[in-house]
Amino acid sequence: MDREIEISVRRKILLRRIIVSIILVAVIATIIAAGMQLIKPSIARTRIRTSRVDLGTIEATITAFGTVVPEFEQVLSSPVNARVLKILKRPGAILNPGDPILQLDLNESVLAIEKLEQQIDLKANQQSKAKLDLAETLSGLKNKWELKNLDYKSSQATTARTRTMLQESLISQERMSEAVLAEEKAKLELKQLEDSYRNAQQATETLLEGLALEMKTLVREKVEARRQLELATTESDRKGVLTWVINEEGSTVQKGAILARLADLRSFRVEATVSDVHANRLSNGLPVRVKLNDDTSLDGTVSRINPTVTNGVITIVVSLDDKSNEMLRSNLRVDVLIATERKTNVMRVKKGPFANGNGLRDVFVIRGDMAVRTQARLGIAGADHFEVIDGLLEGDEVIISDLSDFMHVKEIKLR
Repeated sequence: MDREIEISVRRKILLRRIIVSIILVAVIATIIAAGMQLIKPSIARTRIRTSRVDLGTIEATITAFGTVVPEFEQVLSSPVNARVLKILKRPGAILNPGDPILQLDLNESVLAIEKLEQQIDLKANQQSKAKLDLAETLSGLKNKWELKNLDYKSSQATTARTRTMLQESLISQERMSEAVLAEEKAKLELKQLEDSYRNAQQATETLLEGLALEMKTLVREKVEARRQLELATTESDRKGVLTWVINEEGSTVQKGAILARLADLRSFRVEATVSDVHANRLSNGLPVRVKLNDDTSLDGTVSRINPTVTNGVITIVVSLDDKSNEMLRSNLRVDVLIATERKTNVMRVKKGPFANGNGLRDVFVIRGDMAVRTQARLGIAGADHFEVIDGLLEGDEVIISDLSDFMHVKEIKLR
């Protein structure tokens, strides 16, 4: 027969089962805790970049792309029609004042000046001839006037004698009338000669004034043609570099055509392009920082803004404080940072891929060996820093690397 198990034995069996269960639960809990530790996200410190939140100055900037160009560029153009005989200098040549660049055939301009000189001589001859003709005409009229004046005086004397004789009844009234008519006729003819003399003098003076005006015009044209001929020199008037020159010997150039371009490489400026979305933030006089490379930058100001928008961009000109810096090169591509707003003594953190602009952003702040996700409000963005408005404290160490893959977790373990 089966016997009932003793109570002491059953207690031992129950105790054993309880102990085994407790051990089993502890083992399972340990395994679960270890698993949680294994699957908790972590990252090596060597793979991240950090920045301390500090107090300082920050400038809101607009990024533009610019090109270094010579501050002074000169264009040599042909003031006359000419032909290129010989090219004396090629692009890249260093020029000193007086150095010839091209040799031009200016025979056409020389012939034009000679033709003007001939026309001036012809006008001078016409003036001389007009003066001689006037003198001859006036002399003839004067002689006729003197003769007619004698006839008039003779008529006056005859009229006086006839009137005396009429009073003495020695002649008839008809003879008296004839004498009076002869005197009136002589007087009228004398007046006509005086009018002819005056008219001839005025006409000749008018002719001479017209010839003098024509001569003055021709002389002015000659002076201008000679001046343009003198300007047709292709000599450099300053020290510089030849950047372009017409490259075909024997070619004909028209008046106003560009012959060469010179640049003074002792001083430079920057021409930059900015998106038109920033048009209302741009103004003359804004401070500018031009980055030549990662280690060197130059200060300057916006000196001119092109009023027209081309293909969605605005062109600005930057005047550099150090225009003759030895690192400046013509056509060098540079980054241009235009400061539109400046704040001092504000909290800031270095820029990085962790944020792409202002507003609320989730960032990771290092607390011991953990990186804790924290919400922060960022303000204006400068060239190197973001403004921190809220959410962070001075001295906080912020991860500025790209941690977008970890934004779903609250903490990251640092190894």
